Amino acid sequence: MEPVKVGLLGLGTVGGGTVSVLTRNAAEIARRAGRGIEIAHAAAREYKPEAIDGIGQIGQIGDDAFAVVEDPEIQIVIELIGGYSPARELVLKAIENGKHVVTANKALIAKHGNEIFAAAQKHGVTVGFEAAVAGGIPIIKALREGLAANHIEWIAGIINGTGNFILTEMRDKGRDFADVLAEAQALGYAEADPTFDVEGIDAAHKLTILGSLAFGIPLQFDRCFTEGISKIDAQDVAYATELGYRIKHLGIARRSAGGIELRVHPTLIPERRLIANVDGVMNAVLVKGDAVGPTLYYGAGAGSLPTASAVVADLVDVVRALTTDPTNRVPHLAFQPDELADTPVLPIEEVETAYYLRLSALDKPGVMARIASILGDQGISIEAIKQKEPAEGESHVPLVMLTHRVVEGQMNQAIAQIEALDSVTEPVVRIRMETLSG
Repeated sequence: MEPVKVGLLGLGTVGGGTVSVLTRNAAEIARRAGRGIEIAHAAAREYKPEAIDGIGQIGQIGDDAFAVVEDPEIQIVIELIGGYSPARELVLKAIENGKHVVTANKALIAKHGNEIFAAAQKHGVTVGFEAAVAGGIPIIKALREGLAANHIEWIAGIINGTGNFILTEMRDKGRDFADVLAEAQALGYAEADPTFDVEGIDAAHKLTILGSLAFGIPLQFDRCFTEGISKIDAQDVAYATELGYRIKHLGIARRSAGGIELRVHPTLIPERRLIANVDGVMNAVLVKGDAVGPTLYYGAGAGSLPTASAVVADLVDVVRALTTDPTNRVPHLAFQPDELADTPVLPIEEVETAYYLRLSALDKPGVMARIASILGDQGISIEAIKQKEPAEGESHVPLVMLTHRVVEGQMNQAIAQIEALDSVTEPVVRIRMETLSG
C-alpha cells in the first residue's frame, strides 16, 4: 500500500520533534498505522536544518504554508505554527480541500474549535488535537474514549509547566516570584513575554478544551475564569506549607447544580494528594468519573519530543481511519455533534469553594472579633486561624485563616467589608482551596 503523504506547517521545536519521531520510528509507526507515513511537503519561514534529525527525508520544504494545504498529493496537514492567524485560515482551507488536520494549537482550538469542527464534519474529515493539551500526556484520548462510560464529575489539572516550575521553586527554596520567573526565562521555560503562562491564559485554553470533552458543551474560552500566579507571595507559599497545603496553579472544570465551572487560579490543595506532589515543569490531570473514581494522568506537558509523541499518535489515528465512514469516527468533542448541551458556564461569583485568607490587622483587642463577625454575617465559617508574630516595631500582625466552602459572591462582600475597616491596612490576600477528594 502506498505511504500516506503528509504536509507539515512549522519546523520549530514541535515541528522538528515531529520529523525526528516520524523518521526514527518509521517502521514501528507503519506497523501500527497499517501503512507508511511520509512528509512530502513542509513549510517554514525560519528553521535550523542541522538541529532536526531526519530533515533530509522531507520531500520538499518551502516558505509558503498555503502551498502545502493546496498540494493535491497531501492527505493530512499537520499545523504546528501556533497562534490564531494564519493558523485558522490554513486549517479551514485544508479542511475545505478535503484534507485531515492534526494540530498542537490549543489557542486555535479553544477560540475557533467550534467553527473548525463544524467545517470538518461538513467535509467528512478529522481534526486531531491531542497535543494541544498537556503535551505528551494522552488526556484527550482518555476523556474521549477511555472514560466514555463515565459521567465526569470534575477535572483538576496542572496544565502549565512554567507556572508549576515557579511555584515549586518558591516553595522549596523560599524564593520570590520575580526571581524565579527570571530563572525560568533564562532556562527557556518561560517566554520573554511570559503573560500567557503566568497569568493563566495558556492553561485556560487547555481547560476550555478539557471542559468541553468532559461535559459535552461547546468550546467557550471567553467564559473561563482566569487568574495568574504573579501576585503569589513567598510568605503565602510558606504559610500554606505550615498548614499542610501546597499552592498549585490549577485548571478546574466541575459539574455543579447550577452549571459548569471553568476556572484557572492558584489553589491550595492538601499536601497528601498525589497531584500536590507534581513538581517542576511536569503536568498532571486528575479526572473524577462516577464509575471509575479518580484517575491521574502525569507526564511531560511540553517539549519537542513529548509533544511530537502526541502529534504522531493523532497522525496514526487519522491514517487508520482514512477509509472509514466519516459518520462512524470518534467525535471531536467526545459527544456526538448534535448532542452537545447548552449547560451554562457559571460566572466565578456563583462558584462555591473554600478559601485561604491573609490580612494585616491592628494588634489590639476586638479586631479579630470584628473580622469574625463580618465573616459570620456572610455565612462564612472559619476552619482554622493563625496569628503570626508581628515584626519588631510593627503595630499590625498577619492573620491567616482557612474557611469552609462558600459562594464566591459572599466572600467578595465579606472581603470588601474587612478591607474597609480602619484596623486593616492592606488588601486581603485570597487564594481558593480545594480538597480534590475522591
